[in-house]
Amino acid sequence: MKPMAKRKSEISVDQALFNELSQLIEQSQLQVIVQVNSALTTLFWHIGYRINQNILQNKRADYGKQIVVTLSRQLTEKYGRNFEEKNLRRILQFAEQFSDEQIVVTLSRQLSWSHILVLLPLKNAETFQLRLRLLFI
Repeated sequence: MKPMAKRKSEISVDQALFNELSQLIEQSQLQVIVQVNSALTTLFWHIGYRINQNILQNKRADYGKQIVVTLSRQLTEKYGRNFEEKNLRRILQFAEQFSDEQIVVTLSRQLSWSHILVLLPLKNAETFQLRLRLLFI
């Protein structure tokens, strides 16, 4: 009977080790996802900020409309659907609503781009901030 008892003991140790390793792997995977989401959100803000700067500094509204379409086409061709015109306009709106990069960095650590997209239609900054507070209660 002792060999059987030893086997059960080894199995439970092996299971405990497996469970511990699984937990480590899953925690790391979650950290990677959070970091990627944060990096994407920050990237989108930088893209929107640069385009807004280019359009607003030059004060060329017609040029601005054309450049969004052209850039969208070029970026989509090279980098995929994230840069389709509709998404690029959302990126521009995000950068316009949040002109402070530090706020964006903080937001990007707490919210994914998908969360921000849900909040973007809230034009009023106070309403937006209220919704953010409610999310973190």
